[in-house]
Amino acid sequence: MEKTIFEITKMDCPSEENLIRMKLDGISSIKNLEFDISNRKLTVFHTGQINLIEKLINELNLGEKKLITEQTEQTEFLENSNQKKLLWSVLAINFLFFVIEMTTGIISKSMGLVADSLDMLADSFVYGLSLFAVGKTITRKKQVAKLAGYFQITLAFIGFLEVLRRFFGTEKLSDFSTMIVVSILALIANGICLLLLQKSKSKKEAHMKASMIFTSNDIIINLGVICAGLLVNWFNSNKPDLIVGTIVFVLVIQGAIRILKLGK
Repeated sequence: MEKTIFEITKMDCPSEENLIRMKLDGISSIKNLEFDISNRKLTVFHTGQINLIEKLINELNLGEKKLITEQTEQTEFLENSNQKKLLWSVLAINFLFFVIEMTTGIISKSMGLVADSLDMLADSFVYGLSLFAVGKTITRKKQVAKLAGYFQITLAFIGFLEVLRRFFGTEKLSDFSTMIVVSILALIANGICLLLLQKSKSKKEAHMKASMIFTSNDIIINLGVICAGLLVNWFNSNKPDLIVGTIVFVLVIQGAIRILKLGK
């Protein structure tokens, strides 16, 4: 058996891990996948077809680079019997905060919160697709991935139009206190999701590194909305909120494109 180590520079959180797992699902030569999110490394244990494996990973455009392929004597791998339960848990947390942020974003007139809610929905799609993929045909998986990706892009496009309308129109100032409070709660929720998923790994990886949390896109987005709330209050202007909202919508579309690539 061989093992190939990849560096995945854009693997910021467990949602990218699940994208890779779905992309490589069904490759008979793959015996196990080991993810080290904190160091952005993926180790593939396989019995051949490395060119196909590398090609499929490249299609996700996650900043991948093959580091080394070598022989290994390892034939036994730890199976995580609680993986499905954990996926349901993080899916529920992400979807709950999609509802909370979308609702409070509309009420407080914050595009930053609305955009972040779509990012939460994007993660929900990824975890949902991972759960759905078990036992389903490749064609069915591709159909669902395409549906999720196009739906996400549609929502982000609508969000862009709303940003433009507010940028050139006159709109009531966003409620900065709601932006900050809800984003702090979302920050905590993302931290819990990362902690749950990281603790599901082997004992060696049970203690999550702080660097892993603070390099996550989800955490950075939450901090961005918090900063936007402070700037809205400071400058008495909606522009910081609209700028952060636009940036997050771009990230949401990038995530949707990755999901669409699963449907190819």
